[in-house]
Amino acid sequence: MKLLRRIATTIVITLAVILACIYWIAPVALSFYEARKVPPVARVVPTELKDHSVSQATGMKLSYLGYDFEVPWSDLDETKTTFYPKDKPEKTRVVLSFRSGLRLMVTAVPPREFASLCATEFKIQPQGVELLFGPGASTSDYAFVSHVYGFTPDKMHYWSLSPRLHAREQMVLLTKSIMPVKAAASGIFNISNQFYRGFQQGDPQVNRDEVVVDLYSDQDHFEMVLSPKKYTNPAGVTQPEINRIVESLRKPTPGEVASSASTGIQSTPRLR
Repeated sequence: MKLLRRIATTIVITLAVILACIYWIAPVALSFYEARKVPPVARVVPTELKDHSVSQATGMKLSYLGYDFEVPWSDLDETKTTFYPKDKPEKTRVVLSFRSGLRLMVTAVPPREFASLCATEFKIQPQGVELLFGPGASTSDYAFVSHVYGFTPDKMHYWSLSPRLHAREQMVLLTKSIMPVKAAASGIFNISNQFYRGFQQGDPQVNRDEVVVDLYSDQDHFEMVLSPKKYTNPAGVTQPEINRIVESLRKPTPGEVASSASTGIQSTPRLR
């Protein structure tokens, strides 16, 4: 009888240890493992720009995809301007090429892109998006991205007893590992103007390959990619030049659009 009790006690203890491994030790170990293997960019968080000055160089005022903005360059080669998608009448992207070798790609992104992606690709409902990525993440792209960019392995609750918390943080960490572009390794910066707020990925003085700017409002998302790989200016793109574009970005009001149409003014580049 005593032998049976000892066997039963051993079985109960063994099962308890196994359950502890499944429900606590395993998630803890997995959290440490995930934190160790993430790329360095997962530890980069948004910081403030060191240079807020705005270039006053002679440039152009451009109007594309429903946006008005200024660029501090006046050598746009309009013969190379390309719109995408090529097979659809409604264009959402334009690639602008300058004679200096600089290239600027502008994209009009639909609002709530990330929440829509979660719903269509991963079948995550809005309340699930909020639970995973924080308050406002299901209705605001800025809130979604801000939460992801602000998360790092150092913020993980490694010793939590909640398997759900471990799973949620590992999901956010995975998203942080794959969402930033390569240029973000040189820095992610908070940017804004009167109408938009967002992030700049890449320090133009450190990374000469690419700088990505994303600006968000409640109604839209504007993305700009500067590619200076073939830029002949030895100074490269500067932060004040990027600030010029960011500061000037706006969407014309319906009245302004109607006025332009009535006077025959089209959405084409104009000298500043």
